[in-house]
Amino acid sequence: MSKPDCPGRFFRADSVAKALLLLAILLAAGCSDPSPSVTPPRPVLVVKVAASVPPTSASLAGEITPRRESALAFRIAGKLAARLVEVGDRVRKGQPIGRLDDANYRLATHNLQAQLAAAKADRDFTRADLERYQELLEQNVIAPPEFDRHQTAHTAARERVAALEAQLAQTANQLGYTELAAERDGVITAFTVEAGDVVVAGQPVARLAQLDEKEVTVSVPEQRIGEIRPGQPVQATLWSQGERRFRAKIREIAPAADPATRTYRVKATLIEGLDLARLGMTATLWLPKPRVASPAIPRSAVFTSHAEPQKPKVWRVDTRTGTVGSTLVTLGRPLSGERIEVAGIAPGETIVSTGVHRLIEGQSVRILDAKASDGRLP
Repeated sequence: MSKPDCPGRFFRADSVAKALLLLAILLAAGCSDPSPSVTPPRPVLVVKVAASVPPTSASLAGEITPRRESALAFRIAGKLAARLVEVGDRVRKGQPIGRLDDANYRLATHNLQAQLAAAKADRDFTRADLERYQELLEQNVIAPPEFDRHQTAHTAARERVAALEAQLAQTANQLGYTELAAERDGVITAFTVEAGDVVVAGQPVARLAQLDEKEVTVSVPEQRIGEIRPGQPVQATLWSQGERRFRAKIREIAPAADPATRTYRVKATLIEGLDLARLGMTATLWLPKPRVASPAIPRSAVFTSHAEPQKPKVWRVDTRTGTVGSTLVTLGRPLSGERIEVAGIAPGETIVSTGVHRLIEGQSVRILDAKASDGRLP
């Protein structure tokens, strides 16, 4: 009886046949000539980079101050006997605003007047005596030294009169200094003493502001002080007058920054609205800013790659070749209309505005008509 075929040999033959068939199929596929695949250009929406113009003016808050404000003080010491004005009063040049107790100065004046009268009498006596001795000298009755002695006495009496006259004039001035008068027309902005207070010579007791010129005083931060120059025309607004603007002109710029605030004090003289601007009012100074254009693009045009997430880019379109290339940009301040300022591209360049995450470097693109497109890529 014959032996049956071995199952293992049958399975090995079948596997070899299948492998030969698969090898034939692969060889046939490798020898065939495949047709080349062409990727069509991707349609994109583009925009031309526009220039963003910042606001044409910048505002600085300040207050209305007088152009000239002086401190008034007594030239002598004494006790304030009367305060003749109040804060806010308008005064004329020469008008008394305060008076010291003048009793001591009057007594000193009377004392010097009495001394001067006695000195004048002594001077007149020595002059008459000198005239008599002049006659005796001419008659050779007395010796020259005797005449010289009387002449010296007369000279001393005469000079004593001159000295006392000077002292009396000084005391009279001091008596006049017991009354403090306004040096010019203006308004009293402060009065720091009251009747009965004792003041020293030169101690400020009041402040007088002139009203013929008024200014807007502001503090300018150091990063903007370069925008201001003396004589520059500006505009000012008052909170009490709403949006109404008045012409003004920069008069003074502090040469050094305030050590506490690190700002520069700037004063602008008002040309209009002097009657409406009262001292101490809150005012706003409007400074013209240079019209420096900076590129502005849609926010949707900016993208970042996974490899460089901190480096924003845009796709710049080469209109001659119809391809795109990425360009690094620096983002600036956001603008209205979903736009943003950027640096790194120039106004007038063409960039992809939507679908930026679907593009690759050097890819061919087809520009769609922005007016006919809804902004979506197919």
